[in-house]
Amino acid sequence: MLRPQDTATRERKCMNGLWSFRLDPAGEGRTQGWWRSRLDEAREMPVPASYNDIVPELAVRDHVGDAWYQTTVRVPQRWAGERIVLRFDAATHRAVVWVDDVQVAEHEGGYTPFEADVTDHVQPGTEARVTVVVNNELTWESIPPGVVEDTPLGRRQNYFHDFFNYAGLHRAVWLYTTPKAHVCGIAVETGLDGGTGTVRYAVEHAGAAVVRVVLRDAAGAEVADGEGSEGLLTVPDVHPWAPGDGYLYELEAQLHDADGGLVDSYVLPVGVRTVEVRGTEFLINGEPFYFRGFGKHEDAPVRGKGHDDALMVHDFELMEWIGANSFRTSHYPYAEEVLDYADRHGIVVIDETAAVGMNVRFTMHGASGATSTYTEDTIGSATQRNHLQAIRELVARDRNHPSVVLWCVANEPDGSVPEARDYFAPLFAEFRKLDPTRPVGLVNMLADLPDKDLVTELADVVMTNRYYGWYMQTGDLAAAEVALEAELRAWVEKHHKPILVTEYGADTYAGLHSIVDMPWSEEYQVALLAMYHRVFDRIDAVVGEHIWNFADFATRPGVMRVGGNKKGVFTRERSPKSAAFAVRDRWRAAR
Repeated sequence: MLRPQDTATRERKCMNGLWSFRLDPAGEGRTQGWWRSRLDEAREMPVPASYNDIVPELAVRDHVGDAWYQTTVRVPQRWAGERIVLRFDAATHRAVVWVDDVQVAEHEGGYTPFEADVTDHVQPGTEARVTVVVNNELTWESIPPGVVEDTPLGRRQNYFHDFFNYAGLHRAVWLYTTPKAHVCGIAVETGLDGGTGTVRYAVEHAGAAVVRVVLRDAAGAEVADGEGSEGLLTVPDVHPWAPGDGYLYELEAQLHDADGGLVDSYVLPVGVRTVEVRGTEFLINGEPFYFRGFGKHEDAPVRGKGHDDALMVHDFELMEWIGANSFRTSHYPYAEEVLDYADRHGIVVIDETAAVGMNVRFTMHGASGATSTYTEDTIGSATQRNHLQAIRELVARDRNHPSVVLWCVANEPDGSVPEARDYFAPLFAEFRKLDPTRPVGLVNMLADLPDKDLVTELADVVMTNRYYGWYMQTGDLAAAEVALEAELRAWVEKHHKPILVTEYGADTYAGLHSIVDMPWSEEYQVALLAMYHRVFDRIDAVVGEHIWNFADFATRPGVMRVGGNKKGVFTRERSPKSAAFAVRDRWRAAR
């Protein structure tokens, strides 16, 4: 699925703005046909944004069930004769869409796009009514999982992940055109052989046409071309995409009619680079790469998980300031604008599915009485089918981004029971079948030590979240240092693979200070991170450090959370804590 763009043959119209909005706690809208007319009793709601924090009411923040959005869009008269498509970049966690009275789309999964050909349902030159019902309920079958519980006070959503279950239309909505014969998809694989680059391409298209591709450099000069739906382009004196150097070529896929006239055109940015795991090294363009950065969240006051270009650029500027070169999309795929920015600026990305909270033995909020993670009543075959589909949609969306160097199957699942391998082996296989050019990993949780873990052997890298000195050996950094080093060396001994420490850190309340080591103080966060860094520097197999977290973020209310998770080196409002300056000294010196 290609992103909407304006070309010589295509046009797009952004539908962001204020939509009519109505919660449906009783689930009446589907039976009463709310999409058939103007949405009654509605308030205005911004798109994109989470709806939870916009209205200062608990009933809105903690709503469980359907939420309805509606707007009207005028279809330009000049679009007559074109194919017209309605696209949603994300609807969390599932959605059904109508144009006027006709259902045109249905989608499961809150972080990947979906679209519908609405050519037959709109009339150029007139307005169309677009209605969307978004549902935020999580079940054992959904990715991520959860359980809706009936209580004397109403329905409550119990979810097992440690971030707020924001919902709504979190990303852009588009109406766009293509010609009837059009480019449907493009896939590229790049390679390097000395100073020569290669771009293997495959163009999928609808309708009879001649396919031609042109590759241009950043200055617009043509450097290679080809004909046919598949082929290999060679680029002498190639300028590789590299960490810190987001050099991009442009691959234009063109469809021509029998007389040579242009029918359709689509332009895809391409970064020529390679990724490889060799022994305990992670190589980009054949050179060892060391990950310095963060686990992050799409999270901010008021807007929740709604995408915001200003906030995105500010976050990237803060990562540049601190010396970071990478981040993980914890714990779901981020907006495509984020990956585009990373491509252009040479930022390395670990791209993760929304599979988080798949562990009944290790959840802060309980798993509603379940005692086994992998059963047909909990994480079973239906969950696995949805997980596989999430992987397919993630690879289809992101495989052409040079910034993405590693796929992540899940975060902190139950990985030390025999059923875990049966569940995850097909998921690793699916990633590798769809994209053999990138390594695949899975983030291990702190209870699954090297002598217990049964899943990491499926992965190309060891990815661990570790909290020695915080959840274990709390306040005792000397003991924590010994335990951390011993465990990391055990991973090296068992697997002889690169080790990425994908989470480590300590909750820190900004402004709390202490002369001696005291958890929650800014000084303790600085000391704990320094301890981890000493250990990393002593173990050659450690190829990355991703602090948890870039910034404080919202969670459900709880006695362990003071207004959310406070492990950020920046506050939720992006003010630096003391640790930000200490980390900056380390990372900028490394650059």
